[in-house]
Amino acid sequence: MESIILIGHGSPKKDANNIETMGRLLHSMIHPDCSKGCVKVAYLQFAKPELSDTIKESVRNGAKKIIIHPYFLISGMHVTKDIPEIIKEAKKMYPHVEFLYTEPLGIHEKLVQVIAERIKTAGALLPADIEKKSFEIISEEIDLSDVPQEQVPIIKRVIHTTADFEFKKTLLFHPDAITTGINAIRAGKNILTDVEMVKTGINKKLLQKWGGEVICKIQNSSRISRDKIQNSENKTKAETGIESALKENNNIGIIAIGNAPTALLKVIEIFTPPTPPLSKGGVFTDSPILVIGVPVGFVKAFESKALLSTQNFPFITNLSRKGGSPVAAAIVNALLKMVC
Repeated sequence: MESIILIGHGSPKKDANNIETMGRLLHSMIHPDCSKGCVKVAYLQFAKPELSDTIKESVRNGAKKIIIHPYFLISGMHVTKDIPEIIKEAKKMYPHVEFLYTEPLGIHEKLVQVIAERIKTAGALLPADIEKKSFEIISEEIDLSDVPQEQVPIIKRVIHTTADFEFKKTLLFHPDAITTGINAIRAGKNILTDVEMVKTGINKKLLQKWGGEVICKIQNSSRISRDKIQNSENKTKAETGIESALKENNNIGIIAIGNAPTALLKVIEIFTPPTPPLSKGGVFTDSPILVIGVPVGFVKAFESKALLSTQNFPFITNLSRKGGSPVAAAIVNALLKMVC
């Protein structure tokens, strides 16, 4: 197994440590059929995980070859000394693993093209201006006067994310959904997602103001004990990850599912009597939990959402095959902006 590690400098400013996005893009380009997360990231300082920890995780997951790319522009001390020293120590610890170290980004024609594009767009609209203009266009092109006012910000943000006005008709809200979601955020509750893409799309900076965090267990599903895996035969990684997280964390206030219908079906099963949603096993607290279920696809996606729409606990869903991780994240972000 081959593992690729992107290592960046790291910053005291948390929202600047975002090379995970580059890692995911790289993974989808060079290993589109791999679901093992073989492209990982690390930071040299100020942020986690550190390179030595990421190497250790890669080896634990079975990597026999580790390629390390310094996500730096030039060959300074970090690239020529600090990182090579860490790799040298890793070679001693893991002599059976092959380590390769690439050149930094350096001077390249494609980087010149990127700089040229940045210069050309220097006078363009800022992201905030683009978003504001987009919402103005949405308001001009669709009539939401027949929609309950508390639902309008969510519907608009989903349309903004998808450019699909059909969501006005298909989004369905439990009467207590929005209140439950807002109360959960204000109470510092955590948000559980089925896949990393939903987690990535959620505005963590807004969530952290209230003390909450976003949890996704799918990457850690391989760490679940062999006995548990055998007992959960035929379960998807997302389903197993959701179930594991609910058993381990009693501070979850929102569950956002945008990819896996099986994960949504598992949540419905857990929340539906006679299985009590509030157990002493640490699954839940006395506070209600909002379930956002918008998986996309042709197999079980519509069926799982139709089943969710019949439940008595708070939910937000859409009755169509459409949906996906961006929609789930958009709904959460709309709630966050409503609170803030």
